[in-house]
Order: sequence, then structure tokens, then C-alpha cells
Amino acid sequence: YLKISEGCDRFCSFCAIPDIRGHHTSIPIEELVEEAKQLAEQGVKELIIIAQDTCNYGKDLYGKVRLVDLLQELAKIEQIKWLRLQYSYPNDFNDELIDFIAKEPKMCKYIDMPLQHINNRLLKSMNRKITGEEINTLLNKIKTKIPNICLRTTFIVGYPSETQEEFQELRTFVEQTKFDRMGAFTYSPEENTPSFKLNDDVSQEEKYERLNELTQTQESISLQLNRNKIGKTFTVLVDRKEGEYWIGRTEHDSPEVDNEVLISIEEKAKIGEFYQVKITDAVEFDLYGTIIAK
Repeated sequence: YLKISEGCDRFCSFCAIPDIRGHHTSIPIEELVEEAKQLAEQGVKELIIIAQDTCNYGKDLYGKVRLVDLLQELAKIEQIKWLRLQYSYPNDFNDELIDFIAKEPKMCKYIDMPLQHINNRLLKSMNRKITGEEINTLLNKIKTKIPNICLRTTFIVGYPSETQEEFQELRTFVEQTKFDRMGAFTYSPEENTPSFKLNDDVSQEEKYERLNELTQTQESISLQLNRNKIGKTFTVLVDRKEGEYWIGRTEHDSPEVDNEVLISIEEKAKIGEFYQVKITDAVEFDLYGTIIAK
């Protein structure tokens, strides 16, 4: 993990990070490149770029966003094979970044973009400064320019005053968009946040019902998408050995939160190496495969 900044200036109504972490503060490009080179010398092959808000990187230091400039420098480090971008804010996910992910071979075709909701009234109450229509336009642009992209997102259910109709709008959006990866959470009030003053009027029972409905919707989507991978070959990085399997990941999967590829322990593999793996079976959140080449 390479942390490129600390803090956030977005001030979403439900989030205490600006209060806890302070204003967005970027680390200079030169320092990050040096840290990345040291990690590469230690054998690191995948850099996961993290911050509370990666899309705002550099604005405080350089007067403009310089995330792509940073990624270009990191891509020059020979030992680094994968660059993975996490925690992207939709408002500043610009064309320059989309084009760079599309053309740079080391960039994992993976975007982690927490959207929180799709209903315009709730997005406004959340202070997200984006509309549902703008979210759909952005996602369509990303899918067009990067056809093999993997989209991960997260949503909040049970936000104060969320109606059943507004929740169903979110569920329909998930059903239609078919996100590759999705996390969902029930709303919980955080002290010293704007939404803490709102009436938390969705019952815990209703929150959990909505959460279950949304996650079940995603489960069936994930199974369908995974079964479509059977017979296809992917580059897989082996992370560890567990029980009867080598456990690895494709470029479409971040550690600990996404799908894993399970390879029989009887096959010859080594932790930290990349292999060409043919997918032989799939379940909701895991793939099974066999090594066909290194």
C-alpha cells in the first residue's frame, strides 16, 4: 500500500474523516516515488494507491490535481508490475485519468469508486455534489473507454429519510449497472457530522432488510459475472497458500475485499509470482483455476 495523501476536503454529511484526519494533505511526488522504489527493491510487485480521496491528489501542493503525473512516474519503476487505484471520488474522475488507466499496461483495469447512492435527493442531503444522471454518464464513459474495466463501489442503505421507493431506485440501479464488486453498509450516525442532526428515522430492522436485499441482488450478479469467466485465462498473482489451495488474485481483485482465485496445491506455484490461469469453475465470490503457463 502506498498512501499518497491524508485527510479530506469533501465534507460528505455522514463522514467524520475531515474532523478526524483534517484537511487534504498530499505527499510530494518525489517522496512517493522514492518510497515506491524502496518497496520495489524489497520485492513488492503490486502497489495499491490509497488515500481518503485519491482523485484530489496534488491540488494542495501544486495548485492542480496531479494524480496522473504521479502514476506515470510510478509506472516507470521496472519491478512494479501492477498499479491499483483505490478510493476514487466520482466528481473528479476526469478524462485524463480514464485515458491513462486505459492505455497504461501496469494500471490494473480496476476502479474503486464509492458512490453511496443514486437518488438525487439523498445525494444532495449527503453533500455528494453529484447527481444520479452525472454518475450514470461517468460510468458509461468509463465502460466505453476501458471495456475490460472492473468497477467496485459501496452504498449506504437506511440513510435518514430514505424511503422504500428511493431504496428500490438504488436496487434497480445496481441490478442494471451490474457492478463487478459491491459493498453495502447500513447508515449509522456519527457524532459531529451534519447528518447526525437528522432524524435517524429508518428502523434498524428496515435497514438490515434493505441491506440483505441489496447484497442478495449483488450476489446473483457476481455469480453470473464469475460464471462468464469459466474457460477464460487470466494473469493471477499468488498471494498465499491455504489448506488445499494456492490463493491468488486477478488484476480485477484487491486483497481481502474482492474475489480470489483458488488453484490446487498439487500444482507447482510460488507465492509472489504471476501465472496464466484458466478458470475451470466459479461460485459467487471465488474462481477456481488451473495454471497453464508462468
